[in-house]
Amino acid sequence: MDGVLIVDKPAGMTSHDVVASVRRILRERSVGHLGTLDPSATGVLPLVVGRFTRLAQFYTEADKRYEGSIRFGFATDTYDAEGQPTGPEQAVSLSLESIRSAAARFLGMIEQTPPPYSAKKIAGVPAYKLARKNQEVKLKPKQIEIKEFEIVDWDGDWDGQNARFKTWVSSGAYVRSLAHELGQILGPGAHLSSLKRTAVREFRIEEAHNLDDLQRAADPRDLFIHPRLVLPEIPAVTADEMTVGKIRHGAAVNLPEFGKSLMVRTFANQTELIAICRRIAGTLFQPKIVLV
Repeated sequence: MDGVLIVDKPAGMTSHDVVASVRRILRERSVGHLGTLDPSATGVLPLVVGRFTRLAQFYTEADKRYEGSIRFGFATDTYDAEGQPTGPEQAVSLSLESIRSAAARFLGMIEQTPPPYSAKKIAGVPAYKLARKNQEVKLKPKQIEIKEFEIVDWDGDWDGQNARFKTWVSSGAYVRSLAHELGQILGPGAHLSSLKRTAVREFRIEEAHNLDDLQRAADPRDLFIHPRLVLPEIPAVTADEMTVGKIRHGAAVNLPEFGKSLMVRTFANQTELIAICRRIAGTLFQPKIVLV
């Protein structure tokens, strides 16, 4: 039971809850996720199963895409709808153009401070545990990249207070912080009211399955994505039987040269990914991760 499964995470479950459910359904202990989603968020949660858990190291810096809504009028202590208001609700007098103009200020490389209710650690203690005890939380800002932050529409013209958005961010970015800081810039305060992750690098919401799909599947492996779609930025080669035998034992092998590429995905056939190999010199590659 080796591969990548993309789950459409429902609201109300933690990422760990989803992993535990999939372990139970697949009867497979080796299951991990490629990027936590808040319990209230929905959408793409890629899971690596079996030997494919060894590929998680390639996704520690994966960029992500989201869509959701931001409610203006008051901020919350968690920066989302799960938290408590930090002040009285304020009147909102904004336009779509003013919100879009403010959102554009976040594009590019920026310094972002994580929310106090986050898993970031302070002296080894998760920040949210300190925040729950009303202890002071001082987190250092981190450089991230906002590749896209588009305000799709604004219902303020119809006596509403919500702006719908979509965004594309680098690893380590908090969409909750984007919403909170946007509210600070515009004045009335704001918080993230809903969030759906639509992609984690090459994994898209269109390829996702819910847990009921997995439970009902005659063969759950039919829901795994095709191995050729994993790590598409790394060139792929199909090895002959003798080469596959050497790779199984961790021996260096000669593979076709791919320009300046330092790594290559090695397949035993069209569907069996057996290794990620690293170039030693010329066409000589050493298996870095063996999946068989």
